[in-house]
Amino acid sequence: MLTLKSLGAAGTVTGSKHLLSNGRHNVLIDCGLFQGLKNLRELNWESLSIPARDIDAVILTHAHLDHSGYLPRLVKEGFRGKIYSTAATRDVAELILKDSGHLQEKDADFLNRHKLTKHAPALALYTARDAEIALGHFSTADFDQTITILDDLRFRFRHAGHILGAANVQIDWGGKRIVFSGDIGRYNHPLMPDPVSVKEADYVVVESTYGNRLHDHTDPAEALGAITEKTIKRGGTLVIPSFAVGRAQELLYYFWKLKQAGRLGSVPIFLDSPMAIDATTLMSRHMQDHKLSPDDAREAYKIARYTEEVEDSKAINNNPYPKVVISASGMATGGRILHHLKNYAPDMKNTILLAGFQAAGTRGRALREGAKELKIHGMWVPVNAEVAHIDTLSGHADANELIRWLSGFKHPPRKTFIVHGEPDASEGLRIRIGRELGWDSIVPRQDQEFKL
Repeated sequence: MLTLKSLGAAGTVTGSKHLLSNGRHNVLIDCGLFQGLKNLRELNWESLSIPARDIDAVILTHAHLDHSGYLPRLVKEGFRGKIYSTAATRDVAELILKDSGHLQEKDADFLNRHKLTKHAPALALYTARDAEIALGHFSTADFDQTITILDDLRFRFRHAGHILGAANVQIDWGGKRIVFSGDIGRYNHPLMPDPVSVKEADYVVVESTYGNRLHDHTDPAEALGAITEKTIKRGGTLVIPSFAVGRAQELLYYFWKLKQAGRLGSVPIFLDSPMAIDATTLMSRHMQDHKLSPDDAREAYKIARYTEEVEDSKAINNNPYPKVVISASGMATGGRILHHLKNYAPDMKNTILLAGFQAAGTRGRALREGAKELKIHGMWVPVNAEVAHIDTLSGHADANELIRWLSGFKHPPRKTFIVHGEPDASEGLRIRIGRELGWDSIVPRQDQEFKL
């Protein structure tokens, strides 16, 4: 008998971990970090409801931190199995996990040096070295290739869009088929392939990030151009907190299109994130996983000035002239973007552009909700800059697109599990699934177990 238990992303939009068990073997689908609110982040320090050594394999849908970021900790706690992913996901995970370990080491060191911690000493959840060890457990599979593990579990990756290498995963085990959506991308995206539907499943586990919302259909390039021109005209700098993987490359593409159209003049564009720079390079390594031609990829990604070194990053803030600064992280939870926000947020000439989903408890969400000050590095920084947002740049399917993907199944599954969403989003999608598709669906609670 199979059981399903969500160890994360149940009632929240972060920390994706879904455990499938048959009584003899245990397989984890995704292994993400909790982010955002403090009470969620603290869950990263708690042991899972199953010992790490008892998990036989991990199947990873994509490399974003809320889906992959707990892997080094899992290995550190005793996991000895394989981590299965697409080749591009493995390469992106290398960037993200090493960076995550490095940032956690730096944050712990900062707190200890400045005596800003209640712990003695503050510790990193895991280190960059722990991330390297975890990467040694990866085994890659092609899209649409059937892989057999643990004697009788078969799985297959299909394109999900969203970011480079992202997949939904079909698992056939014990006579049942379970499909995990991962994070579903947008249809007709300029860079990523359309999400591929699955025809048959006994059970579906679907994300609901935008389960109760629709994206604006404004042309992203036009919206980005208007905000940039308005900022430059008043002598300001446009600061964009950006996810290093996916969003940064999309922004560069649109800025390239704007420059091609003769807009923005010679205003410099800085990509100030070593990880985003490396992720941009990966686009050329995995040409089969996105829509750009080699020539377009080469030209689009020449549009920015790349700043890898810390001193070059600091020099941006010493530059008084109008410019565009794209820097990680996308929800302003850490990284170089914090230094840019400290520098540019107080000045009303500048604009902070939010270009993606902002989880509860993050500085990005605070800005989206009109915060007049942000706490950064222990200091309160006034926010006088204009705060703008472009929802059309989201890498997640909206409610209509989620229903479109689900409508690809020929027959209703026995049950649909709605995960990876804040409560109102998950409940909104549950209601729509029942009303429009007539399916039986449920929003699981953390650690709630279901017999399949």
